[in-house]
Amino acid sequence: MQTKWNVTAAVPLPRRLVYDNGLGKTPIMGWSGWNKYECKINEKIVFGNTDALVRHGLDQLGYNYVIVDDCWAAYKRDKQGNLKSHPTTFPSGMKALADYAHSKGLKFGLYSDAGRRTCIGHRAGSEDHEIRDAKTFASWGVDYLKYDNCFHKKHYYPHLRYPVMSEALNKSGRPIFYTICEWGEDHPALWAGKYANSWRTSLDVKDRWDRIQILADDNNMWAAYAGPGGWNDPDMLQVGNGRMSVAEYRSHFSIWSIMKAPLIIGCELRKIREEHLEIYKNKEIIDINQDPLGIQARKVSRQGRCKCREVWAGPLSGKRIVLALWNRDWRRVAIKVNWFDLGLEPGVSVCVRDLWKHEDWSERQQDGFEVAIDSHDCGVYILSDVRLTSDNVYVIADHVF
Repeated sequence: MQTKWNVTAAVPLPRRLVYDNGLGKTPIMGWSGWNKYECKINEKIVFGNTDALVRHGLDQLGYNYVIVDDCWAAYKRDKQGNLKSHPTTFPSGMKALADYAHSKGLKFGLYSDAGRRTCIGHRAGSEDHEIRDAKTFASWGVDYLKYDNCFHKKHYYPHLRYPVMSEALNKSGRPIFYTICEWGEDHPALWAGKYANSWRTSLDVKDRWDRIQILADDNNMWAAYAGPGGWNDPDMLQVGNGRMSVAEYRSHFSIWSIMKAPLIIGCELRKIREEHLEIYKNKEIIDINQDPLGIQARKVSRQGRCKCREVWAGPLSGKRIVLALWNRDWRRVAIKVNWFDLGLEPGVSVCVRDLWKHEDWSERQQDGFEVAIDSHDCGVYILSDVRLTSDNVYVIADHVF
Protein backbone atom coordinates (compact mmCIF):
# COMPACT_ATOMS: atom_id res chain seq x y z
CA MET A 1 0.00 0.00 0.00
CA GLN A 2 1.37 3.40 -0.94
CA THR A 3 1.32 6.43 1.30
CA LYS A 4 -0.36 9.35 -0.48
CA TRP A 5 1.28 12.68 0.30
CA ASN A 6 1.68 15.70 -1.92
CA VAL A 7 5.30 16.74 -1.59
CA THR A 8 4.68 19.91 -3.58
CA ALA A 9 1.87 21.14 -1.35
CA ALA A 10 2.48 23.58 1.45
CA VAL A 11 2.91 21.51 4.61
CA PRO A 12 0.95 22.76 7.62
CA LEU A 13 3.00 22.91 10.77
CA PRO A 14 0.74 22.44 13.81
CA ARG A 15 3.62 23.36 16.14
CA ARG A 16 3.83 27.11 15.69
CA LEU A 17 4.49 28.18 19.28
CA VAL A 18 8.23 28.30 18.70
CA TYR A 19 10.73 28.57 21.55
CA ASP A 20 11.78 32.20 21.63
CA ASN A 21 15.57 32.05 22.10
CA GLY A 22 16.35 32.75 18.44
CA LEU A 23 18.40 29.56 17.95
CA GLY A 24 17.98 26.48 15.81
CA LYS A 25 16.90 28.10 12.55
CA THR A 26 18.45 25.04 10.95
CA PRO A 27 19.30 21.72 12.66
CA ILE A 28 22.49 21.91 14.67
CA MET A 29 25.62 19.97 13.70
CA GLY A 30 28.54 18.90 15.83
CA TRP A 31 30.25 16.10 17.76
CA SER A 32 29.39 14.25 20.97
CA GLY A 33 31.34 11.53 22.73
CA TRP A 34 28.43 9.49 24.10
CA ASN A 35 27.92 6.96 21.29
CA LYS A 36 31.60 5.99 21.33
CA TYR A 37 32.71 6.44 24.94
CA GLU A 38 29.55 6.58 27.06
CA CYS A 39 30.75 7.05 30.65
CA LYS A 40 34.41 6.43 29.80
CA ILE A 41 34.76 10.06 28.77
CA ASN A 42 37.42 12.49 29.96
CA GLU A 43 38.78 15.89 29.02
CA LYS A 44 41.71 14.47 27.03
CA ILE A 45 39.22 12.74 24.73
CA VAL A 46 37.19 15.93 24.33
CA PHE A 47 40.23 18.10 23.61
CA GLY A 48 41.54 15.52 21.12
CA ASN A 49 38.29 15.18 19.22
CA THR A 50 37.87 18.95 19.16
CA ASP A 51 41.25 19.21 17.46
CA ALA A 52 40.37 16.39 15.06
CA LEU A 53 37.08 18.00 14.10
CA VAL A 54 38.93 21.13 13.00
CA ARG A 55 41.82 19.21 11.43
CA HIS A 56 39.41 17.28 9.20
CA GLY A 57 37.70 20.51 8.13
CA LEU A 58 34.37 19.44 9.57
CA ASP A 59 33.89 22.80 11.23
CA GLN A 60 33.93 24.42 7.78
CA LEU A 61 30.96 22.23 6.81
CA GLY A 62 28.87 23.32 9.80
CA TYR A 63 29.83 20.81 12.51
CA ASN A 64 30.47 23.47 15.13
CA TYR A 65 29.16 22.12 18.45
CA VAL A 66 31.41 20.06 20.75
CA ILE A 67 29.16 18.31 23.27
CA VAL A 68 29.99 16.53 26.52
CA ASP A 69 27.20 14.13 27.48
CA ASP A 70 26.62 12.35 30.82
CA CYS A 71 29.41 11.55 33.31
CA TRP A 72 31.19 14.91 33.32
CA ALA A 73 29.75 16.01 36.67
CA ALA A 74 30.97 15.18 40.14
CA TYR A 75 28.88 12.90 42.33
CA LYS A 76 27.86 15.80 44.55
CA ARG A 77 27.56 19.56 44.27
CA ASP A 78 30.03 21.90 45.92
CA LYS A 79 29.42 23.49 49.34
CA GLN A 80 27.55 26.39 47.73
CA GLY A 81 25.22 24.00 45.92
CA ASN A 82 26.76 24.45 42.47
CA LEU A 83 27.44 21.76 39.91
CA LYS A 84 31.11 20.94 39.44
CA SER A 85 33.07 18.70 37.12
CA HIS A 86 34.53 15.37 38.20
CA PRO A 87 38.00 16.11 39.63
CA THR A 88 39.67 13.06 38.06
CA THR A 89 38.22 12.94 34.55
CA PHE A 90 37.68 16.68 34.04
CA PRO A 91 40.20 18.40 36.32
CA SER A 92 40.39 21.54 34.16
CA GLY A 93 36.68 22.20 34.57
CA MET A 94 33.94 22.86 32.07
CA LYS A 95 34.82 26.49 31.49
CA ALA A 96 38.24 25.45 30.24
CA LEU A 97 36.65 23.10 27.70
CA ALA A 98 34.20 25.79 26.61
CA ASP A 99 37.01 28.32 26.26
CA TYR A 100 39.01 25.85 24.18
CA ALA A 101 36.07 25.16 21.86
CA HIS A 102 35.45 28.88 21.49
CA SER A 103 39.12 29.49 20.68
CA LYS A 104 38.67 27.14 17.72
CA GLY A 105 35.59 29.01 16.51
CA LEU A 106 33.30 26.28 17.87
CA LYS A 107 30.44 26.14 20.36
CA PHE A 108 30.32 24.05 23.54
CA GLY A 109 27.52 21.81 24.81
CA LEU A 110 26.79 20.07 28.09
CA TYR A 111 24.37 17.53 29.51
CA SER A 112 22.16 17.58 32.58
CA ASP A 113 18.99 15.90 33.78
CA ALA A 114 15.51 16.98 34.85
CA GLY A 115 15.75 14.65 37.85
CA ARG A 116 17.79 14.40 41.05
CA ARG A 117 20.50 12.38 39.30
CA THR A 118 21.60 11.94 35.71
CA CYS A 119 20.74 8.76 33.84
CA ILE A 120 24.02 7.07 34.70
CA GLY A 121 22.66 7.00 38.25
CA HIS A 122 25.33 8.64 40.41
CA ARG A 123 25.89 12.18 39.12
CA ALA A 124 24.03 15.27 40.28
CA GLY A 125 20.98 16.28 38.23
CA SER A 126 19.33 19.70 37.99
CA GLU A 127 15.90 19.10 39.54
CA ASP A 128 15.09 21.97 41.97
CA HIS A 129 18.35 23.70 40.92
CA GLU A 130 17.31 24.91 37.48
CA ILE A 131 17.91 28.64 38.00
CA ARG A 132 21.26 28.07 39.72
CA ASP A 133 22.42 25.59 37.10
CA ALA A 134 21.35 27.74 34.16
CA LYS A 135 23.41 30.61 35.57
CA THR A 136 26.34 28.23 36.07
CA PHE A 137 26.13 26.97 32.48
CA ALA A 138 26.01 30.56 31.21
CA SER A 139 29.03 31.54 33.32
CA TRP A 140 31.00 28.64 31.86
CA GLY A 141 30.18 29.70 28.30
CA VAL A 142 27.87 26.79 27.50
CA ASP A 143 26.03 27.13 24.16
CA TYR A 144 23.92 23.94 24.21
CA LEU A 145 22.16 21.90 26.87
CA LYS A 146 20.92 18.34 26.45
CA TYR A 147 18.38 17.72 29.21
CA ASP A 148 17.60 14.10 30.09
CA ASN A 149 14.68 12.39 31.84
CA CYS A 150 15.84 10.15 34.71
CA PHE A 151 15.20 10.04 38.50
CA HIS A 152 12.59 12.78 38.60
CA LYS A 153 9.79 13.23 41.10
CA LYS A 154 6.79 10.96 40.77
CA HIS A 155 3.95 12.54 38.76
CA TYR A 156 6.24 15.43 37.76
CA TYR A 157 5.37 15.11 34.10
CA PRO A 158 7.71 16.19 31.27
CA HIS A 159 5.47 18.99 30.02
CA LEU A 160 5.71 20.43 33.54
CA ARG A 161 9.38 19.93 34.42
CA TYR A 162 11.06 20.73 31.10
CA PRO A 163 9.67 24.28 30.87
CA VAL A 164 11.33 25.11 34.21
CA MET A 165 14.82 24.75 32.74
CA SER A 166 13.67 26.37 29.51
CA GLU A 167 12.67 29.52 31.38
CA ALA A 168 15.84 29.44 33.48
CA LEU A 169 18.03 29.26 30.37
CA ASN A 170 16.19 32.16 28.78
CA LYS A 171 16.87 34.23 31.89
CA SER A 172 20.54 33.21 32.14
CA GLY A 173 21.77 36.02 29.93
CA ARG A 174 23.29 33.67 27.36
CA PRO A 175 21.66 32.10 24.28
CA ILE A 176 21.72 28.34 24.90
CA PHE A 177 20.33 25.77 22.46
CA TYR A 178 17.99 23.58 24.51
CA THR A 179 17.27 19.98 23.55
CA ILE A 180 14.86 17.69 25.39
CA CYS A 181 15.76 14.03 25.78
CA GLU A 182 12.76 12.10 27.07
CA TRP A 183 12.98 9.40 24.37
CA GLY A 184 9.65 10.28 22.75
CA GLU A 185 7.72 8.60 25.55
CA ASP A 186 5.30 11.48 26.06
CA HIS A 187 5.14 12.54 22.40
CA PRO A 188 7.19 15.73 22.85
CA ALA A 189 6.60 16.79 19.25
CA LEU A 190 3.09 17.74 20.38
CA TRP A 191 4.19 20.13 23.13
CA ALA A 192 7.96 20.69 23.24
CA GLY A 193 8.12 23.28 20.46
CA LYS A 194 7.11 25.97 22.93
CA TYR A 195 10.02 25.16 25.24
CA ALA A 196 12.94 23.69 23.27
CA ASN A 197 14.93 23.78 20.04
CA SER A 198 14.78 20.02 19.51
CA TRP A 199 13.33 16.95 21.16
CA ARG A 200 14.04 13.24 21.00
CA THR A 201 11.35 11.19 19.27
CA SER A 202 12.68 7.72 19.98
CA LEU A 203 14.76 5.27 21.97
CA ASP A 204 18.54 5.66 22.09
CA VAL A 205 20.35 5.04 18.84
CA LYS A 206 22.53 1.91 18.55
CA ASP A 207 25.17 0.97 15.99
CA ARG A 208 22.79 -1.61 14.50
CA TRP A 209 20.88 -1.73 11.24
CA ASP A 210 17.60 -2.74 12.87
CA ARG A 211 17.69 0.14 15.36
CA ILE A 212 18.41 2.71 12.64
CA GLN A 213 15.28 1.59 10.78
CA ILE A 214 13.12 1.74 13.90
CA LEU A 215 14.28 5.24 14.79
CA ALA A 216 13.72 6.50 11.24
CA ASP A 217 10.16 5.18 11.24
CA ASP A 218 9.44 6.66 14.67
CA ASN A 219 10.79 10.06 13.67
CA ASN A 220 8.83 10.02 10.42
CA MET A 221 5.56 9.99 12.38
CA TRP A 222 6.16 13.51 13.68
CA ALA A 223 7.34 15.23 10.49
CA ALA A 224 4.62 17.88 10.54
CA TYR A 225 5.82 19.22 13.90
CA ALA A 226 9.39 20.07 12.88
CA GLY A 227 10.57 23.34 11.42
CA PRO A 228 12.89 26.29 11.94
CA GLY A 229 13.41 26.83 15.66
CA GLY A 230 12.34 23.31 16.70
CA TRP A 231 13.38 19.92 15.30
CA ASN A 232 12.56 16.25 15.70
CA ASP A 233 15.62 14.37 16.95
CA PRO A 234 16.04 10.62 16.28
CA ASP A 235 19.33 10.72 18.26
CA MET A 236 22.97 11.05 17.29
CA LEU A 237 24.83 9.56 14.34
CA GLN A 238 26.62 6.21 14.56
CA VAL A 239 28.61 6.50 11.31
CA GLY A 240 32.16 5.34 11.98
CA ASN A 241 31.64 3.20 15.07
CA GLY A 242 32.24 0.04 13.07
CA ARG A 243 29.27 -2.30 13.44
CA MET A 244 27.49 -1.43 10.19
CA SER A 245 28.57 -1.48 6.57
CA VAL A 246 29.46 1.62 4.59
CA ALA A 247 26.16 1.27 2.70
CA GLU A 248 24.23 1.13 5.97
CA TYR A 249 26.07 4.16 7.31
CA ARG A 250 25.33 5.99 4.07
CA SER A 251 21.63 5.20 4.54
CA HIS A 252 21.77 6.33 8.17
CA PHE A 253 23.32 9.68 7.25
CA SER A 254 21.03 10.18 4.24
CA ILE A 255 17.77 9.62 6.08
CA TRP A 256 18.81 11.66 9.13
CA SER A 257 19.81 14.50 6.82
CA ILE A 258 16.60 14.67 4.80
CA MET A 259 14.54 14.36 8.00
CA LYS A 260 16.22 17.59 9.15
CA ALA A 261 17.57 15.82 12.23
CA PRO A 262 20.43 17.34 14.23
CA LEU A 263 23.65 15.93 12.72
CA ILE A 264 25.75 15.06 15.76
CA ILE A 265 28.81 12.93 14.94
CA GLY A 266 29.14 10.14 17.49
CA CYS A 267 32.42 8.41 16.65
CA GLU A 268 36.15 8.70 17.41
CA LEU A 269 37.31 11.49 15.10
CA ARG A 270 40.98 11.08 15.94
CA LYS A 271 41.06 7.70 14.18
CA ILE A 272 38.13 7.85 11.76
CA ARG A 273 38.37 5.80 8.56
CA GLU A 274 38.39 7.72 5.30
CA GLU A 275 35.22 6.08 3.94
CA HIS A 276 33.32 7.14 7.05
CA LEU A 277 34.74 10.66 7.00
CA GLU A 278 33.66 10.93 3.37
CA ILE A 279 30.06 10.31 4.43
CA TYR A 280 30.16 13.04 7.06
CA LYS A 281 31.75 15.47 4.58
CA ASN A 282 29.19 15.18 1.78
CA LYS A 283 28.36 18.86 1.45
CA GLU A 284 25.47 18.27 -0.94
CA ILE A 285 23.72 16.06 1.61
CA ILE A 286 24.52 18.51 4.41
CA ASP A 287 22.97 21.31 2.34
CA ILE A 288 19.70 19.34 2.24
CA ASN A 289 19.73 19.11 6.03
CA GLN A 290 20.47 22.82 6.34
CA ASP A 291 18.00 23.98 3.70
CA PRO A 292 16.35 27.18 4.98
CA LEU A 293 12.84 26.00 4.12
CA GLY A 294 13.24 23.53 6.98
CA ILE A 295 10.55 20.99 6.02
CA GLN A 296 11.22 17.41 7.10
CA ALA A 297 11.08 14.85 4.28
CA ARG A 298 8.67 11.95 4.73
CA LYS A 299 8.21 8.41 3.56
CA VAL A 300 5.84 8.54 0.57
CA SER A 301 6.06 5.04 -0.93
CA ARG A 302 6.79 1.45 0.18
CA GLN A 303 7.34 -1.11 -2.56
CA GLY A 304 7.84 -4.84 -3.00
CA ARG A 305 6.22 -7.69 -1.10
CA CYS A 306 8.43 -6.83 1.87
CA LYS A 307 7.41 -3.13 1.78
CA CYS A 308 11.09 -2.43 2.37
CA ARG A 309 11.93 -0.50 -0.80
CA GLU A 310 11.12 3.04 0.10
CA VAL A 311 10.82 6.50 -1.41
CA TRP A 312 11.21 9.46 0.94
CA ALA A 313 10.59 12.99 -0.32
CA GLY A 314 10.30 16.58 0.77
CA PRO A 315 10.25 20.11 -0.62
CA LEU A 316 13.32 22.34 -0.66
CA SER A 317 13.85 26.03 -1.19
CA GLY A 318 14.19 27.14 -4.79
CA LYS A 319 11.20 25.06 -5.97
CA ARG A 320 13.16 21.83 -5.66
CA ILE A 321 12.35 18.37 -4.28
CA VAL A 322 14.68 16.01 -2.44
CA LEU A 323 14.25 12.25 -2.90
CA ALA A 324 15.82 9.39 -0.99
CA LEU A 325 15.50 5.89 -2.41
CA TRP A 326 16.17 3.58 0.54
CA ASN A 327 16.62 -0.13 -0.03
CA ARG A 328 16.00 -1.93 3.27
CA ASP A 329 15.90 -5.26 1.41
CA TRP A 330 18.70 -7.84 1.60
CA ARG A 331 19.40 -7.69 -2.15
CA ARG A 332 19.95 -5.11 -4.87
CA VAL A 333 16.59 -3.95 -6.24
CA ALA A 334 15.06 -1.30 -8.47
CA ILE A 335 13.03 1.37 -6.70
CA LYS A 336 10.49 3.29 -8.75
CA VAL A 337 9.63 6.97 -8.39
CA ASN A 338 6.08 7.83 -9.45
CA TRP A 339 4.98 11.42 -9.92
CA PHE A 340 1.70 10.44 -8.20
CA ASP A 341 3.58 9.87 -4.93
CA LEU A 342 5.10 13.35 -5.15
CA GLY A 343 1.91 15.17 -6.11
CA LEU A 344 3.32 16.12 -9.51
CA GLU A 345 1.05 16.31 -12.54
CA PRO A 346 1.30 13.88 -15.47
CA GLY A 347 3.52 15.26 -18.20
CA VAL A 348 5.87 17.00 -15.81
CA SER A 349 9.59 16.68 -16.50
CA VAL A 350 12.49 17.39 -14.15
CA CYS A 351 16.25 17.64 -13.97
CA VAL A 352 17.85 15.11 -11.61
CA ARG A 353 21.08 15.34 -9.62
CA ASP A 354 22.60 12.39 -7.74
CA LEU A 355 24.02 13.71 -4.46
CA TRP A 356 26.20 10.70 -3.62
CA LYS A 357 27.74 10.46 -7.09
CA HIS A 358 27.79 14.27 -7.46
CA GLU A 359 26.44 13.93 -11.00
CA ASP A 360 23.66 15.53 -13.02
CA TRP A 361 21.67 13.11 -15.14
CA SER A 362 22.14 13.78 -18.84
CA GLU A 363 18.42 13.66 -19.70
CA ARG A 364 15.31 15.16 -18.14
CA GLN A 365 12.94 12.63 -16.56
CA GLN A 366 9.21 12.66 -17.30
CA ASP A 367 6.42 11.05 -15.24
CA GLY A 368 8.87 9.14 -13.05
CA PHE A 369 11.93 6.90 -13.17
CA GLU A 370 13.53 3.98 -11.37
CA VAL A 371 16.99 3.36 -9.94
CA ALA A 372 18.73 0.14 -8.89
CA ILE A 373 19.91 0.51 -5.29
CA ASP A 374 22.30 -1.87 -3.54
CA SER A 375 21.21 -3.79 -0.45
CA HIS A 376 20.83 -1.55 2.62
CA ASP A 377 22.01 1.45 0.61
CA CYS A 378 20.32 4.76 -0.12
CA GLY A 379 20.43 7.10 -3.09
CA VAL A 380 19.65 10.80 -2.63
CA TYR A 381 18.54 13.02 -5.50
CA ILE A 382 17.37 16.56 -6.13
CA LEU A 383 14.61 17.22 -8.65
CA SER A 384 14.77 20.72 -10.07
CA ASP A 385 13.55 22.82 -13.00
CA VAL A 386 10.12 21.19 -12.66
CA ARG A 387 8.13 21.84 -15.86
CA LEU A 388 5.18 20.81 -17.95
CA THR A 389 6.89 19.40 -21.01
CA SER A 390 4.19 20.58 -23.42
CA ASP A 391 4.50 24.33 -22.88
CA ASN A 392 7.61 24.70 -20.72
CA VAL A 393 5.59 26.32 -17.91
CA TYR A 394 6.77 25.79 -14.33
CA VAL A 395 4.34 23.62 -12.41
CA ILE A 396 5.39 24.66 -8.93
CA ALA A 397 4.27 28.20 -8.18
CA ASP A 398 6.17 30.57 -5.91
CA HIS A 399 3.54 30.48 -3.18
CA VAL A 400 3.71 26.70 -2.81
CA PHE A 401 7.14 26.83 -1.21
